Amino acid sequence: MRQKLALFFIGCCSYVASAQLGGETTYQFLNLVSSPRQAALGGKVITNVDYDVTQALYNPATINSEMDNQLALNYTSHLGVVSYGTAAYAYTYDRRRQTFHAGITYVNYGEFDGYDEDGNATGNFSGGESALSLGYATRLGRSDIYIGANLKLITSKLEQYSSFGAAVDFGAIYINEKINFNAALVVRNLGTQIKTYAGQYEPLPLEIDLGFSQKLENVPIRWHITLENLQEWPIAVANPARVTSDLEGNQTPEDVSFLSNVIRHTIIGAELFPDSGFNIRVGYSFRRGEELRIIDERNFSGLSAGIGIKMNRVRFSYTYARYSSSASSSFFGLNIDLL
Repeated sequence: MRQKLALFFIGCCSYVASAQLGGETTYQFLNLVSSPRQAALGGKVITNVDYDVTQALYNPATINSEMDNQLALNYTSHLGVVSYGTAAYAYTYDRRRQTFHAGITYVNYGEFDGYDEDGNATGNFSGGESALSLGYATRLGRSDIYIGANLKLITSKLEQYSSFGAAVDFGAIYINEKINFNAALVVRNLGTQIKTYAGQYEPLPLEIDLGFSQKLENVPIRWHITLENLQEWPIAVANPARVTSDLEGNQTPEDVSFLSNVIRHTIIGAELFPDSGFNIRVGYSFRRGEELRIIDERNFSGLSAGIGIKMNRVRFSYTYARYSSSASSSFFGLNIDLL
């Protein structure tokens, strides 16, 4: 029974990570998106280099001196009692030349009523997971390329089962200030379980992303294109619910083309008035839109939208997005300048 409960929690994690490749790895919460800015721009942006201290959780190469003494708090309420979020902080010293970053990612599955095989109550149980990260970035000589890394310590407790692991993220970003163009590459979650749940080692959710963004010269817009999960091909599988039948009863499975696989790796986003005290953000994830699509019904699953408002030393962000076919999610975030 307890093994079934553990599997239930692992399934919950896969469900929460509906925009991820669920069911194949452990610690899938590492790739959850809780930043409203990230969620609004389609769910995955690795090219922002500014005050946003949360950005370093997704690409450590973006750690920079503008993050100095910035504290970010992000929270998302998912289905039922499930909630998750992040917190991040950066500090610069050595005449503003060295910036260090720290962050935490967590997911709380809430409490559940436990029963044995005969239906007798066994008391309440809960589950949760978290990861502490420490990051640093540096410039490669006098070039326009910056590299960075995060070290992550991971803990997970699912009912009576617990696990501990470690991982690293590596990132690189090219910044061309003349044309306001950035290009970045990130390899996330390279690591292993140090302590397993029940004696069997499971892989971590390795992810490779490539991103591009540019601020337009005469229009107050920064566009973003991210190619996600490049380590996985093909990323799409035929949906058994979309099998078609002809008049003779012959069934034809869904045909997932090469182009469809390419598109599902793509996320696009745009931020209007990116440097002002008020900005609007929109994004679209082709994979999320396709995976949550209901035949003959428009539900706009891949779309996301949000706003950012600056009030003195506090920036408030909100995003509305759909990460499940049964409900939408709201993302809340605060970025506080502690100077």
